Amino acid sequence: MRYFIEIAYNGTSYFGWQMQPDAISVQEELEKALSTLLRKDLKVIGAGRTDTGVHARQLYAHFDFDTIEDASELTFRLNSFLPKDISVRNILAVREDAHARFHATERSYEYIISTQKDPFSEGLAHQLHRRPNVALMNEAANELLSHQNFQCFSRSNTDVKTYNCKVTKAIWEENGNRLSFTITSDRFLRNMVRAVVGTLLDVGFGKTTFVDFLEILKSKDRTKAGASAPAHGLYLMEVGYPKDIFIVK
Repeated sequence: MRYFIEIAYNGTSYFGWQMQPDAISVQEELEKALSTLLRKDLKVIGAGRTDTGVHARQLYAHFDFDTIEDASELTFRLNSFLPKDISVRNILAVREDAHARFHATERSYEYIISTQKDPFSEGLAHQLHRRPNVALMNEAANELLSHQNFQCFSRSNTDVKTYNCKVTKAIWEENGNRLSFTITSDRFLRNMVRAVVGTLLDVGFGKTTFVDFLEILKSKDRTKAGASAPAHGLYLMEVGYPKDIFIVK
């Protein structure tokens, strides 16, 4: 049978989600734990790849195994076995053709910024020493909803068939000394969210005008956009799927 496993993790200690030859990854830790407890060499396929230092409040991966009699018991055992910075939330039976990556209909990310020195958000938020103009950043962010090609925010030399993404939400919100940027799309390019955040911060600090931002979108040139925001402020928040891929017991 095929199963989806829902996990969350603090990415500080990991070189991203994907297996690396000479560095520790979340995928490696999850495969090691599953293989040990189920006594079978198992591979997991994730919904996407988070970069080094990026966190996830929800990420799904799928794996194949004969039958899991008690998903709750396995969840408990996995959480006892895994490092403290990786948590298993759920194990769900799905259709045999269900794919954690290709069946995902949308993904949401949040980028968190602290505008004052905060020891409790160290490593978990990007710290700024002055406050950007959030209204200007939201004006620019709104343009993402009517745009399609996001090559200007993609990591160079990325092997993809298309740079088109359908962004359905892109908004900055303020709460005291905390700024957060939420963006939802059917798919994301490598490094896209951090590049978007970095470029919008340039708008907020007056380095890039609204007209400049529109020209960056049209350019399809990564060198025209701003620097990528640091990884530790980024969280994969949610991955959406069609309900009919899940087997309800």
